[in-house]
Amino acid sequence: MATDTSPQTLAPPARATGTVVGPWRAMALRLEVQWAWYRRYWRANLYSSGLQPLLFLSAMGLGLGSQVKDASFLGGHTYLQYIAPTLLVSGIVATAVNEAGHPVLSGFKWKQDYIAVVATPITPQQLYGAQLLWIALRLSISAVIYGITAALFGAWTGFGVLLALPLTVFTGAACAAPVMAFAAVTRGEGHAFVALNRFVVLPMTLFAGTYFPVDRLPGPCLPLVWISPIWHGNELVRGVTLGGLSPLPALGHALFLLAMLVAGVLLGHRNFSRRLVV
Repeated sequence: MATDTSPQTLAPPARATGTVVGPWRAMALRLEVQWAWYRRYWRANLYSSGLQPLLFLSAMGLGLGSQVKDASFLGGHTYLQYIAPTLLVSGIVATAVNEAGHPVLSGFKWKQDYIAVVATPITPQQLYGAQLLWIALRLSISAVIYGITAALFGAWTGFGVLLALPLTVFTGAACAAPVMAFAAVTRGEGHAFVALNRFVVLPMTLFAGTYFPVDRLPGPCLPLVWISPIWHGNELVRGVTLGGLSPLPALGHALFLLAMLVAGVLLGHRNFSRRLVV
């Protein structure tokens, strides 16, 4: 018997609208996929999350710290205790930028799993939110491992580290959000992310008060320091671990990072939608 395939009897093609799955449920589904992948490959990330902080703390905190003769800026703390909070911030920001760069571009260009995701009821905005939450989760794991490692060195002076860890993740997320938005409009092979690390992240790390106070820099450099998210994160994290952070400056640092995060999310939503919605 011939099958009637007239246009009147065929069902219309399915089209993802994003209304079937709630936003939090959609992001939870995406996070579940990321976690399933991470459980298989977490050992490959153990170096960057565990061994690398150990080497940095040994080399910079103990090795370089033994050569620091002028201790006036340390406020009675050891050099290890002075740089441990800022090494945490710079390491988390570097991880955030890396996670928001090539892996996100791969979702569009090479793996193209983002295209498959938005073919479901999950919208590009929900995909962006889930990816940012996943990066925040990865940063939280790295921050906790670093915190434990630094504690073994005696780098923390009190329980302020419990507040420093979420502040560091907040700083990393504020940096990851705009980088993800940039990845969504990147059409090349990702060389721009190499330049971003080399000419933006690395200078910010060196000249944002990570290893020495920013007042040791020439005056014309200070405006560049003030717009550096790493400097704002350094001030917050060092302030809660070593003390001396006033409420008004703390609010200013937090608002700068919050504005950066919100702007990145808005741009990310727009860029993800433009690239994934045909």
